[in-house]
Amino acid sequence: MSLRYFNQTGWTAIFNGTDTEIGRMVRVEGWDQATGTALVVDPKRGALRPVTDYEDFSHLERAEQVVAAVPGGGWRVHWNDEGPGGTPLTEQVLAWLITSQGRATAITVDAHGHVEDADSADAFIPPGEEPG
Repeated sequence: MSLRYFNQTGWTAIFNGTDTEIGRMVRVEGWDQATGTALVVDPKRGALRPVTDYEDFSHLERAEQVVAAVPGGGWRVHWNDEGPGGTPLTEQVLAWLITSQGRATAITVDAHGHVEDADSADAFIPPGEEPG
C-alpha cells in the first residue's frame, strides 16, 4: 500500500475529474460539525471545503490510519531490479508503521533522504541474514 493511502481521519475522497480537472484522490481532513460532510483542502482557496461542493465528487474510500511507529529493528528490504541500471537494491527499514487494522508497513529511507514504503519489495530480510 502506497504511503498516499495513509491519513489521520482514515478516509479519502475520490473525484472523477471534469473537462478542466483530472480525476484525483484527496485525503479527508475532517468533518463539518453542522452537516457531517467530509472536508478536504481546497488549494486555490487555501481553506477546507466540503466534498459536496465539487461537481466531480464521486465517493469516499477508507484509508489506513497509522496508530504507531516502531523502529526497523535491523530488518532490510530487497528488490531484485530497483538499483541503478536494474541492479539489485537492499535498504534498511527505518521504521514499521502500524495501522489501526494491525497492518505493518516497512518504511525505508534512501541515500538521498527520500522516504518510501517498501510494499513493492521482493524480499524482507530479517536481522543477520543476507539477501537470497
